[in-house]
Amino acid sequence: MFSVAVMAISCSEFRKLQKSTEWQQKNEAAFRYYEQAEYYKALVLFDQVIPVIKGTADAEKALFYRAYCYFYEGQFLLSGSYFKTFAKDYARSEWAMEASYMSAYSNYKQSPNYNLDQTSTYSAIDEFQLFINRNAGSEYADKATVYIDEMQRKLEKKAYENAKQYHKLERWESAIVSFDTFADEFPDSKLNEEILYLAIDAQYSYAEQSIKSKQKERYSEAIVLYESFIDKYPSSEFLKKAELLYVDSREKKIKLSNNS
Repeated sequence: MFSVAVMAISCSEFRKLQKSTEWQQKNEAAFRYYEQAEYYKALVLFDQVIPVIKGTADAEKALFYRAYCYFYEGQFLLSGSYFKTFAKDYARSEWAMEASYMSAYSNYKQSPNYNLDQTSTYSAIDEFQLFINRNAGSEYADKATVYIDEMQRKLEKKAYENAKQYHKLERWESAIVSFDTFADEFPDSKLNEEILYLAIDAQYSYAEQSIKSKQKERYSEAIVLYESFIDKYPSSEFLKKAELLYVDSREKKIKLSNNS
């Protein structure tokens, strides 16, 4: 009963503050609610007070804390926007660097599972990289690097799964392009061994389904891919399968040359 009574009094005080025209009292209460981790209440009062105190010494802190309120309330699109604006408008503030980092971190918090649209992931990577470039020695730089690596792995997984899906659906030309793009975008990926093998398989299958006038050229491309594969991965687990495709491509290329 006591806790219920306390909550009722607290809500009553908050409603009075909402209706009050005493902006200084609202401002102080907003910070008090923030310190008590009652971010919704703090946010409501900050939104009411900030237009009144805009341009004053109190505005800087209120704007910074409001951005954090949105962040803690899980409204990352808004928190990112407010942190970014703060970092720009208050570039000399003691909180400017933190706001710049939190803008990128808000984008990171919006980054979805790998199989969904990754627009926010790319934005977060770009923001974090820009932050590192400008603040390489800061306390936040190492964290930013960790988050970039995490998101790069997510993008890598998405590209890998998309390319494999083309292969599974036997859309050979799209698969070949996707495998090539993956290798360009993720040159250090541990998946490149499998990707290159699948590229050989896709190129061979593409040649098999091609019209006769195109087959020789496409078998030749499969051979080139195999030669690259054997140079890079001489002990690969895919070696025997790749070699079968290579041998068959050579034989069919020779046969096509003899018949031309």
